[in-house]
Amino acid sequence: MPTTRVDLGDRSYDVLVEKGLLSQAGQAIQQAGVRGRAAVISDANVSRHHGAKLLASLEAAGFAPSLHEVPAGEGSKSMSQVEELCAAMAEAKHDRRSFVVALGGGVVGDLAGFVASVFYRGIPFVQIPTTIVSQVDSSVGGKTGVNLPQGKNLLGAFHQPALVIVDPDVLATLPDREYREGYAEVIKHAAIRDAAMIADIAALDPSTREVPADLIARNIAIKARIVEVDEHETKGIRALLNLGHTIGHGIEAAVPYGSMLHGEAISLGLRAALYLSEKRSGLSKEDSAKILGLLQHFRLPLILEDQITTEQILHKLGRDKKFEAGKIRFVLLSKAGDAFVSDAVTAEDLQEAIEHLRHPL
Repeated sequence: MPTTRVDLGDRSYDVLVEKGLLSQAGQAIQQAGVRGRAAVISDANVSRHHGAKLLASLEAAGFAPSLHEVPAGEGSKSMSQVEELCAAMAEAKHDRRSFVVALGGGVVGDLAGFVASVFYRGIPFVQIPTTIVSQVDSSVGGKTGVNLPQGKNLLGAFHQPALVIVDPDVLATLPDREYREGYAEVIKHAAIRDAAMIADIAALDPSTREVPADLIARNIAIKARIVEVDEHETKGIRALLNLGHTIGHGIEAAVPYGSMLHGEAISLGLRAALYLSEKRSGLSKEDSAKILGLLQHFRLPLILEDQITTEQILHKLGRDKKFEAGKIRFVLLSKAGDAFVSDAVTAEDLQEAIEHLRHPL
């Protein structure tokens, strides 16, 4: 099976990608050397489809799992939910010899990883991502966290998983909107590090759920190599993964949680980043059009609705973690596959780019 090693010294781990792997999850976890009781954290939607198969696999491998469900949606990424989960795990007699299994998309992965980072001052956890966003991006790299009313992921910890198990078959149960939004992150990876992937993404049929395992592994490898160089985002290299995320997160934070999916907001953020890349770093209109064409191919939003005001977005941007001492650090493209962090983008540029999103392509 396609396997990507994330090489982080004593925090290294494998990312396994194979169709049907969920039914072998218990064996894979055992082979990775993870021991103890398993606390499976999932949301109600994912658990309904995949919980029984995972629990059966864990039991067959000799683990004694407990299942802990949270409501589906971004609203579950909260400190109150962290407290509830930790209390439920304590009631179920979990301790420092236990481990967490995150079964779900990015929300569950971020939440469960954070729970694992604080329960008994830190226990191992395994990621089993069930959306495209989480399979190609958020399950790898060790970022965990929850939201505050003031912004996304303002509370969190770096806590690397012990193993990541990716089964492309689970994508078949996703609603259409949730399936398509994940491709914003795939397109982002192509834009920052692998221009040759653009043609491969364009050849996919969005109406099917056949996502090649090697394409997922290719995306994971991009994320892994960046994380290896800049695990804690202190060297400016991991920031490349934020292409489209500065304005995208501002848009996402400006609307009620869950009303806009992460990938939908990032699609808008990518369009804004392409506009600023043409203006500030010489990105060709041809490369920009190729990337925009991929977003259109997956019917991702590219027009900002009038009820989301520029002032709201700029207010949220002011709280963004990617702003250092009031200085804007913005990821731009010089060409497809070549991203860099710029400090040349001004507050006026941000406002102009947001307004640009209101115009048709």
